Amino acid sequence: MVWPTHIVAAAGYVFDKHGNILIVKTYNRGWDCTGGQIEVGENIEEGLLREIYEESGVVASVKSLVGIYSNVGQYLYYDGVTPVPTKVIFDFICEYVSGELRPSNETSKVMWVPRDKVLEYITSPANLFRFKNVLNFNGKVYYCSYVTKPEFKVLTSRFV
Repeated sequence: MVWPTHIVAAAGYVFDKHGNILIVKTYNRGWDCTGGQIEVGENIEEGLLREIYEESGVVASVKSLVGIYSNVGQYLYYDGVTPVPTKVIFDFICEYVSGELRPSNETSKVMWVPRDKVLEYITSPANLFRFKNVLNFNGKVYYCSYVTKPEFKVLTSRFV
């Protein structure tokens, strides 16, 4: 038997009571939302809330599932050697509960940005695509498969 080769991840788009959105500057991807891989024994929401806190110092609550994405591209990790498995990513809108902003070993900067300015910070085409879907969320969950290398390309997309 061959075990599955998918990474399960979650991303949190955290909003404060003024409508600002939390972004973090990562070492490899530039500015992004908080999130990461779900660890063994965690459910998706627990893993997401842990990642938000680890990367930013913010305690948040999950409000709504916004999108489900499959990055099906085959490429190498930042080390140039390790193959990266297919990723399934769940995007959630979250709400700030408490905490003081602080960077971590995964982030060099953390800040709140006005909703109408956040896209000015996002440089990754895939992340920009997903941020736009969050900002335009109409209550319907969006599903999309894509590849990021050699360039970002949407393969399938629809509401579910």
